[in-house]
Amino acid sequence: MSDHHDGSQGQLFSDAAVGAPSYDDMDTDVVGYRGPTACSAAGITYRQLDYWARTGLVAPSVRTATGSGTQRLYSFRDILVLKVVKRLLDTGVSLQNIRKAVDHLRTRGVKELSHITLLSDGATVYECTSAEEVVDLLAGGQGVFGIAVSGALRELSGELAELPAERLDGSGPVNADDELSARRRRRAASA
Repeated sequence: MSDHHDGSQGQLFSDAAVGAPSYDDMDTDVVGYRGPTACSAAGITYRQLDYWARTGLVAPSVRTATGSGTQRLYSFRDILVLKVVKRLLDTGVSLQNIRKAVDHLRTRGVKELSHITLLSDGATVYECTSAEEVVDLLAGGQGVFGIAVSGALRELSGELAELPAERLDGSGPVNADDELSARRRRRAASA
């Protein structure tokens, strides 16, 4: 992950115009999402999720698996990073460079992540802090793609609102409905 200049982050694409929500309350380690929910929201397979957790690329921060029958619980931030990893992989960035980017992103909270724009030339991942830096990357004549993390964050918050979550303290599901009830309602509605 390459930082330019002093490491301060400027927002390249403003969310104010599109009415972005506040992400202060999403960055919590008391609410988690099980593996299948994380996979669905991030657009990855369970096999990828399991491999990335075992190799430490993106490990669950709410609860790790502690043996047979225990469920990993991923935080909102974990799933956001999973989504970014998936997008970087889809564009051809090497897993080695993705690991460097994830190490850099791991230290950030959701609010900070919402202001990051990642650009890559396929080999290196850059965190740009100004429009001039974007122009500098483009001036090299190489193809560059960008990931506005705020866009992925908005998508994810909408997707997770519809998916089951659970509280770490075991006090019950976050959503009033459980997954089985939701499936039954969908099946009845489509019949």
